[in-house]
Amino acid sequence: MIPNDIKITPQLVAEHGLKPDEYQRFLHLIGREPTITELGIVSAMWNEHCSYKSSKIHLKTLPTKAPWVIQGPGENAGVIDIGDGTAIVFKMESHNHPSFIEPYQGATTGVGGILRDVFTMGARPIAVLDALRFGSPDHPKTRHLVSGVVAGIGGYGNSFGVPNVGGATGFHSRYDGNILVNAMAVGIAKADEIFYAKASGVGKAIVYLGSKTGRDGIHGATMASAEFDDKSEEKRPTVQVGDPFAEKLLLEACLEIMAAGHVDAIQDMGAAGLTCSAVEMGAKGDLGVELDLDKVPCREEGMSAYEMMLSESQERMLMVIKPGHEEAAEAIFQKWGLDFAVVGHTTDTLRFVVKHQGEVMADLPIKELGDEAPEYDRPWIETPPQQRIAPESVAAPHGNAEALKKLIGSPDLSSKRWIWEQYDTLILGNSAVRPGGDAGVIRIEDGPRGLAMTADVTPRYCEADPFEGGKQAVAECWRNLTATGATPLAITDNLNFGNPEKPEVMGQLVGCIKGIGEACKALDFPVVSGNVSLYNETNGVSILPTPTIGGVGVMADVAKHATIAFKAEGEAIVLIGETAGWLGQSAYLATICGREEGAPPPVDLAIERRNGDFVRRLIASGKVTTCHDLSDGGLAVALAEMAMAKGIGATIETLPAGPAHAALFGEDQARYVLTVPAAEADTVIAAAKAAGVPALAIGKTGGASLVLPGEPALAIADLRKIHEDWLPSYMAGKAA
Repeated sequence: MIPNDIKITPQLVAEHGLKPDEYQRFLHLIGREPTITELGIVSAMWNEHCSYKSSKIHLKTLPTKAPWVIQGPGENAGVIDIGDGTAIVFKMESHNHPSFIEPYQGATTGVGGILRDVFTMGARPIAVLDALRFGSPDHPKTRHLVSGVVAGIGGYGNSFGVPNVGGATGFHSRYDGNILVNAMAVGIAKADEIFYAKASGVGKAIVYLGSKTGRDGIHGATMASAEFDDKSEEKRPTVQVGDPFAEKLLLEACLEIMAAGHVDAIQDMGAAGLTCSAVEMGAKGDLGVELDLDKVPCREEGMSAYEMMLSESQERMLMVIKPGHEEAAEAIFQKWGLDFAVVGHTTDTLRFVVKHQGEVMADLPIKELGDEAPEYDRPWIETPPQQRIAPESVAAPHGNAEALKKLIGSPDLSSKRWIWEQYDTLILGNSAVRPGGDAGVIRIEDGPRGLAMTADVTPRYCEADPFEGGKQAVAECWRNLTATGATPLAITDNLNFGNPEKPEVMGQLVGCIKGIGEACKALDFPVVSGNVSLYNETNGVSILPTPTIGGVGVMADVAKHATIAFKAEGEAIVLIGETAGWLGQSAYLATICGREEGAPPPVDLAIERRNGDFVRRLIASGKVTTCHDLSDGGLAVALAEMAMAKGIGATIETLPAGPAHAALFGEDQARYVLTVPAAEADTVIAAAKAAGVPALAIGKTGGASLVLPGEPALAIADLRKIHEDWLPSYMAGKAA
């Protein structure tokens, strides 16, 4: 039991993640020395993870509105209207630090938390995605971390019963001490039945829902707002423990209680647990909150107010219930075997009062806890630009066929089947496109409409030029959706960076946000939700700037979606977009030449839009049989992926101008590869010309090999073996 009258020392303040000036700010706010519970509460509310104190001023510059946006940032998840009274609810969040400390539970609770964010809004989850970044394959911890994280994501998602339809996985030594686990959840709801966290009315009951409170996860949010060092594993007790079966019950109970009309406001207990959820609900409604912790269902004996307020035990909700609905609401939760306890009420005092065993443990101004959180305009330094690398200046160390084999068997570009086959990708029966392509696609309810979703970023571009890298991350997300035939509608972003107190890191964050904002404006692709994860560094080594972009798009007829697999022999292969052979920051330069340098490819957003809109119209017309956007590894890797997807080969007869290795492996943006029936090729190229879109017929499908100009034929079976073998071999301990 932690007594509430502990003397507050500078050391104790520092252990709670507050800087001396922040503590003074708090003292000024309350006019006295806080109790230990109050110190814990402000530590939870004012850490980076909950307050966005380093990023808030920059996030406000992002475009968040569009006619189809029902709810933008500021709630548990973003909501967009897709017509016919249907809304899509989605968000992405990080569980980086917990997953490094305890990979299985860290990843598990990352998935659980993001699913709760979605169903708190009144939506039924229909899909999850994950974007993962691990350290170098030869680092002693990497294999263990991959194994634990993947098992955790699969263990929770599979048990809860939601398909995992896509994502991304990469490896780089800069993530050796700080992996990234970004989880995205997508749900469906009626557009006029969205639930919010804003409480209304005085004297309404505040109800605790779900699983019991334990001592797991205490200081979880504070831990997520700190750098790591060699002793980071000692923070294992700050990692929560998830129970997907309890969460499934919580989902069904919440949706039932919502449908029955009992709910005034609802908020999931995520970061900072009971503290954050209660404060946010009250503050948003301009109300005070009084809690009686004697009523909180606990699974451990002798828990103090401090522990209960800071616990991040999973599968819990806080709800403000409509007057007179308590009994009916409780009956629903009892039916589902979950705790339902009235733990407080709303007041007109604008105070956050916490009582335990007849004593007042905390009495704080509720609005100021959020509104007066520190907000920093931290100094930042623009990332110095790198020189453009001329394609002709890069000598090819290998033949192009050999280089292609090395690339598709490299850690980043090899098949991630070993990962996604551990996930249930088909549960609920609506998956139309499984992982392995540009984007996952699911049927919306009974159809005919479909929903495409993806999550991606190219960190090496963001490191070299944060502004262009931020633009590119959004553009690639938009292209991934477009390549399926979907109309991109909105994004969620997960901004993963190092220590914002370092001007060079803050410069990366500012640059990426500017790039993201510009791309979202140009592509009518607003940001509706997101998460910022800072202090991702260990012993002073920062991760690569990694602003993961998750996007969703809608197609009118899910049956008319495009995939990356070649469909038939004898079809024309058409390259859409301009190829200059850009090798700076390319996978080719890094993997084949051993050089991570140069300016990344520039992103012309007007061209992205023009080319993408054209491709989408073509897919809708039914002329396109296959579509794949070009990204990592350029044209050659895209062709190999298309050939391997169904086992149909291709002969490439014509390449864009310039050195062959640059044309094949350059990563110029705004490009797609299509296949069309041979008889349609001229028509498609003429249509492209009329739309001002560069289009080049480069070859035809057929055979059992991929043949590049002037290179020995590459048997598809051999390519597939190289592509599929690396990850399972590595995880079996055979490769590094």
